[in-house]
Amino acid sequence: MFGDLALGIIFLIQMGVGILGNFFLLGLYSFTLFIGQRLRPIDCIFAHLTLANSEVLLSKGIPHTIACLGIKNFLDRIGCRITVCIQNVARSVSLSITCLLSGFQVITISPSNSKWAELKPQAQKCVVHSCFLCWCFYLLINFTLLGTISNNTRVWNIGFCSQFSSSSLKVSRFLILSSIPDFLCVGFMVIASNYLVLLLQRHHQQVQYIHSSSHLSRRSPEIKATYTILVLVSTYVSFYSANSVLSFYLFIFDKYYVWLMPTSAFLAACFPAISPFVLLSSDSHILQLFYSLWKKKRSQHSPFPGCSLD
Repeated sequence: MFGDLALGIIFLIQMGVGILGNFFLLGLYSFTLFIGQRLRPIDCIFAHLTLANSEVLLSKGIPHTIACLGIKNFLDRIGCRITVCIQNVARSVSLSITCLLSGFQVITISPSNSKWAELKPQAQKCVVHSCFLCWCFYLLINFTLLGTISNNTRVWNIGFCSQFSSSSLKVSRFLILSSIPDFLCVGFMVIASNYLVLLLQRHHQQVQYIHSSSHLSRRSPEIKATYTILVLVSTYVSFYSANSVLSFYLFIFDKYYVWLMPTSAFLAACFPAISPFVLLSSDSHILQLFYSLWKKKRSQHSPFPGCSLD
């Protein structure tokens, strides 16, 4: 009983902190568009990432918190399947958007003589369409594969409900088909991250050769964004790998432990909860954008037209 209560409090804190950070970023991006300012292409990717992360936190945090606080299996069969499907879509979109972020940054900071640099104009134009394509693709694949599972012969107790599935062979096909895009994205992120590290090393050597040591601390916005993306990618891959090991164990051995399912859910929600604070602490452009909007709002409410309150 005490263990379930502790888990419920942990889920509640994780969800609350993560939602606070993600909603702050979403509100900032939305208000920026509302007042007529344009977002950077990379900010559009960040906005979709925070939206997907918010969906992960809500779809995982709320059911598991309720289950840990003592209300077990409160969803029926349809509600259970819809909830699990929403969780899978949100998690997959978060993964694909992070993968898109890696690829976009590779194109952005590639040298002008590189083949990747030739794609920079097209990449900036296709950012929004690519993000929406990720949502549509994973909505389609998850709801399509979900509808193919029938003949209930296996029950998965996931805390807030009992999910029915078909034979192990069909479940295996479902997991393989739904995991292929995820593994491709993770593989691409690892390759892209190594390439970004290589580019950063070359950039550091060039700066060290050209400039004096007093100029080494001055980094371009692209380089700062690259460091931020590397932190995001490494964080995601770490939690994704740990969660994949637990999920694989649950499926192969078909054993249920009280601590295993909540632990898997907690690991899956760690990146969505951490990522907004990584962006806020690493990307100075976001804080500058917030400060400029706040200053503009204060000047509009100043009793002296055209004068700031500062």
